[in-house]
Amino acid sequence: MTKIGFLSFGHYRPVVGARVPDARASLREHIELAVVADEIGLDGAWVRVHHFEESHATPFPLLAAMAAVTRRIDVGTGVVDLRYENPLHLAEEAAATDLIADGRLQLGVSRGSPEVAADGQRQFGYSLRDGESWADHAQSKVARFRRAIAGEPVAHSARALALGEGPDLPIRPLSPGLPDRIWWGAGSHETGVWTAEQGMNLLSSTLLLAEDGRPFNIQQADQVRTYRRVFHRLGHPGPGLAAVTRPAFPITSDDDRRYFGRHGHGGDSVGQLDGSRARSGPQMVGTVEEVAAMLRADEAVMEADQVLFTMPSQLGVDYNRHWMENLLAVAREVGWK
Repeated sequence: MTKIGFLSFGHYRPVVGARVPDARASLREHIELAVVADEIGLDGAWVRVHHFEESHATPFPLLAAMAAVTRRIDVGTGVVDLRYENPLHLAEEAAATDLIADGRLQLGVSRGSPEVAADGQRQFGYSLRDGESWADHAQSKVARFRRAIAGEPVAHSARALALGEGPDLPIRPLSPGLPDRIWWGAGSHETGVWTAEQGMNLLSSTLLLAEDGRPFNIQQADQVRTYRRVFHRLGHPGPGLAAVTRPAFPITSDDDRRYFGRHGHGGDSVGQLDGSRARSGPQMVGTVEEVAAMLRADEAVMEADQVLFTMPSQLGVDYNRHWMENLLAVAREVGWK
């Protein structure tokens, strides 16, 4: 059965009339939103991670708080930008959060998308070696991170050093099962194949690079199918899960119509990102039945194990409870609930 959840940037803006004016409000409201999602029947509460912006930047305190006050739902990231991370510190934080969550952490990581800071990674203490790309950098970090969360020793005790032995100290804590819940954010067909080769779950990006002119959902469906074929051909343990994200806004009230009624029925968007053509899909706006029909007609959605819906979190808790209830009505119409 397909799982559904929300994915939120956690935007806040210190402007007159803002429902989410600052970081404190955003963080506290997302804890409330996780409780609402847990109570009404969503399967996941995921957050985006971006640095130097008025949005989520440090996910683990928030995810731990969300997990501590919920019982069922997964808590996740889409995605942690590994250009900014120490892989061993990340391993400790992820394991501790997963223990608090009783094994409900779904950790999305990747090379990340463009950030507003031109030198952000350098300010965090990271730079590229000669001939290294940021993709190489992130892939090297995720390999070390995955070895660490699997319990591979990474440091030497005084005894091991004295005897000339290899590392004998793994990171602590460790959380059994976490290695099976790591997702790679893939923005191209090639990175989808690489994700399968590594044995990670696939978190398909909201846009695809090097697009070939076909509709976004068709290209993304091909990415998911190829990922699965490679994953299973290589004999990795586990099912090899795939998730996609969609902006969907069912119209059931005047507020829905006022906020989103003019944004639907468009086509894909095509532009440039990192020097490549990139394509993303349209917003899905309409009645519950119309949005359900759009989802059923979306090949990538029908291929996915999880569908995450981009949350308009800046509209506050009350409106987003209504939005989540609308999503559940759509999910029942599709046959997911």
